[in-house]
Amino acid sequence: MALPDRPMKVFGIAGHSGAGKTTLIERVIPILVQHGLKVSLIKHAHDRFDIDRPGKDSYRHREAGASEVLLTSAHRWVLMHESRDEAEPGMDAQLAVLSPCDVVLVEGYKRWPLPKLEVWRAATGKPPMYPDDPSVVAIATDCPDTIPDPGERDVLDLDQPAQIALWLLDTLNRLPAAR
Repeated sequence: MALPDRPMKVFGIAGHSGAGKTTLIERVIPILVQHGLKVSLIKHAHDRFDIDRPGKDSYRHREAGASEVLLTSAHRWVLMHESRDEAEPGMDAQLAVLSPCDVVLVEGYKRWPLPKLEVWRAATGKPPMYPDDPSVVAIATDCPDTIPDPGERDVLDLDQPAQIALWLLDTLNRLPAAR
């Protein structure tokens, strides 16, 4: 079930830390793949991270000053780009790095103006984002019957990932493709 109006649809999954974004995404992706979609993901990290290990050749090359290191094998590849004094890349720059696909899910980037599903749990102690973010088109929560004033937004049961995936498929079919 490839989506019309290619090249790719971009949809955000946002929420406060500990709300369950990653868990929801890892439960939804296989369902989207079963529907024939090629799915990519952009994950925002707030902290300085490194997927490399000290002492490995690729780590040593980066430490020596290489601005990019492409690490490849028969099973996967990863491009490590050292930002050093560069600003964090915007959405267009990040999308340009990805291979063609049907949908790009974006985890995090709460403030990016793209349609998004908010994952919200009252237990996090944080208020929902949707009252102040018009780009939130739906809320996935563990307490769907008690969500405060969702307005026109859909309210989804966080414990029903198959229903959320079907909702997402329907929503993606109505979205324009990314630039």
